[in-house]
Amino acid sequence: MLASFETEGACVECRCQSVNTDRKKSSGNLLDKASNLLTDLLSGGTIGSMPKAEGAVSDLLGRPLFFSLYDWFIEHGSVYKLAFGPKAFVVVSDPIVARHILRENAFSYDKGMLADILEPIMGKGLIPADLDTWKQRRRVIAPAFHNSYLEAMVKIFTTCSERTILKFNKLLGGEGYDGANSIELDLEAEFSSLALDVIGLGVFNYDFGSVTKESPVIKAVYGTLFEAEHRSTFYIPYWKIPLAKWIVPRQRKFQDDLKIINTCLDGLIRNAKESRQETDVEKLQQRDYINLKDASLLRFLVDMRGADVDDSQLRDDLMTMLIAGHETTAAVLTWAVFLLAQNPSKMKKAQAEIDLVLGTGKPTFESLKTLQYIRLIVVEALRLYPQPPLLIRRSLNSDVLPGGHNGEKDDGYAIPAGTDVFVSVYNLHRSPYFWNRPHDFEPERFLVQNKNDEIEGWAGFDPSRSPGALYPNEIISDFAFLPFGGGPRKCVGDQFALMESTVALTMLLQNFDVELKGTPESVELVTGATIHTKNGLWCKLRKRSNLH
Repeated sequence: MLASFETEGACVECRCQSVNTDRKKSSGNLLDKASNLLTDLLSGGTIGSMPKAEGAVSDLLGRPLFFSLYDWFIEHGSVYKLAFGPKAFVVVSDPIVARHILRENAFSYDKGMLADILEPIMGKGLIPADLDTWKQRRRVIAPAFHNSYLEAMVKIFTTCSERTILKFNKLLGGEGYDGANSIELDLEAEFSSLALDVIGLGVFNYDFGSVTKESPVIKAVYGTLFEAEHRSTFYIPYWKIPLAKWIVPRQRKFQDDLKIINTCLDGLIRNAKESRQETDVEKLQQRDYINLKDASLLRFLVDMRGADVDDSQLRDDLMTMLIAGHETTAAVLTWAVFLLAQNPSKMKKAQAEIDLVLGTGKPTFESLKTLQYIRLIVVEALRLYPQPPLLIRRSLNSDVLPGGHNGEKDDGYAIPAGTDVFVSVYNLHRSPYFWNRPHDFEPERFLVQNKNDEIEGWAGFDPSRSPGALYPNEIISDFAFLPFGGGPRKCVGDQFALMESTVALTMLLQNFDVELKGTPESVELVTGATIHTKNGLWCKLRKRSNLH
């Protein structure tokens, strides 16, 4: 139930829209009065004595909720109760509390309302799965993202990025590299096509070819993605109403789209099983993935000995990776370009690194280790625009949450079983307590230690804590940086997404100079499963004058 929000604008400083927390609550709105009455009667005292933010219905349907969560964090502190109608939520904006929920007490929480929303789309895939199903499937899927697989995937990332670059060059008319010719494109849409092709080849061994063409399968995939987005932003789950799938036009279309995708996936699964070469995990990981005709994740899952699973579960796994993998990468690239276009000096610094490391060559698995500044741009984009902006959990048992970094409550906050918790990654990533200049775009920040000695229980940000990591993570930041979650239920495809984003951004900047078509303020933000734009990221592209 994330709501859309609009940006107040961001140049060097990426400011979050905020309002005066002393603003008067609307008293004339009948819906708000009814909501407040239900809250007082049904949810007011169930979550102990933590600070309470009273959410009006107008905050949900009118003013964007996303920024409201940040305002309430500044007003009420790092742990507060948000009451909407007959339901109350706990909002967490503190790494100490996030660590407690996601790692230290992880198996006392499940995905809760997120599972309710996504189960009709992803079935029992990793994201919405209950704990027992998740444990079983993660044991099978996690080993598939090994280094040899990722090395082979870099070749796919490069191939798909080349398609996009070739498309842009054709649109430019194939003219010389004098920088005089330019085109205007919605880069968000282009990144979406690129990401879909990568997922198709890397996960299914299926070429969507969406960079250059359309097909019924591609249209169905986008229809399903839009429906997942719609469900994450709609307060009332009307799709659960009996007969809704036949009565509501968009739900009928959604069922048709699912049928097309499932038919496609069933065919891919059937073909993979017909050529199955069963072996154990160790031998699977030792395959020569660089030279394999089919290095896909599906091939790994089908060939794994002892991992026999029905087609329905495999389909759920693949659908989950299709939606999660596609949305994340497209959004990361969109905001990385948005930020760089406002900071030309940082774009030039990135291009200088690319020229030094690659020249006119292609990125490789090894060269990614040297493209440090590009990697930092990707993670800084994820800090400012996290994908997803909220992690949703539901307590399976009663629990006591830590009181927060300011020690608002030394003995913590007692919550009952069934409490829905929002871990606000957006608030964590922009918290003034854990980040210097939290709204500024500073990729270099990840290179230095950052410790606030006044915060007891937080180990600070220390890159040396995870010396082998290519990208900053929750370990280095002690849960102040959670781009892919943390703990046992952390996203298994984090390195895949990060490397894919790094390769695509590298090849774009290697070939083109990019600037926004309009002002930063004209780029409106909306949020659901991910943060994206309302009307696209329209940019001007010019071939780099010193490319050769």
